[in-house]
Amino acid sequence: STWLVPKDLRRMAVVTSFTPMYLPYWTFASTAAAEWKAQVGRTETYRSGGKTKRRTVWRWENGQVVQDFSDLLVRGTNHVSLHLLAEVGEFELDALVPYEAKFLAGMQAQAYEVGMESAWKVARKDMREETKQKCRSQASTNKIRNFSMHLDFKDESWRYILLPVYINTYRFENKPYQLLINGQSGEIAGQRPADWRKIGLVAAGLVLPGILLFLFLLLFFPDLFGSGGGFWSFVIFLGGMLIAIGIALQAQKLDKI
Repeated sequence: STWLVPKDLRRMAVVTSFTPMYLPYWTFASTAAAEWKAQVGRTETYRSGGKTKRRTVWRWENGQVVQDFSDLLVRGTNHVSLHLLAEVGEFELDALVPYEAKFLAGMQAQAYEVGMESAWKVARKDMREETKQKCRSQASTNKIRNFSMHLDFKDESWRYILLPVYINTYRFENKPYQLLINGQSGEIAGQRPADWRKIGLVAAGLVLPGILLFLFLLLFFPDLFGSGGGFWSFVIFLGGMLIAIGIALQAQKLDKI
């Protein structure tokens, strides 16, 4: 995918030293107890007028789910790309140790910007959604309507932790881009600008042959156009369009914030 980035970036791609840093996170634990009910549909066949027909019969079902959550991680920083934080992978939270000042030697530690209450709302939303999916999975079929759930949280606890990363920020055309390394696993993630002018030219080169062939056959060889040429020109156009969309989506991931 290096051809997707500007040539000037490849010439200047000298990464300065990374800054070791602890990023703030919150972890949450809780037990979610839910009761649910919903109408669940089953498809039945029946005979009417000498024909076999189908209909959906709806019946009420209900159930209970108890889901334990442990060390649900919520970021406490707004200064590092959320996309990059997800890309560098998971941290080994079992390796956490109690805080000691010596751990900060040679390291920066960022203070949290997302407060505990705000982070807890995010954690509860994630817990609620996962519990909801567990409830829905108990239904006897996947045809569900009028779903409702009553949810209680208990045994709630939280921790404020610092997790190690190495971070570098560089600028290209006055726009900042970040590189990030997981301080435990060494997993790397980074942002790169995409050369959209080059991508546009490539996309045009992929799509134009199908359009030109379509018009050429339509104007100069209408008989050939009607006997299958029009169909194949459309296939060529559609194939080029799909490839162009795939390239655009890949390029979009490069500089995703």
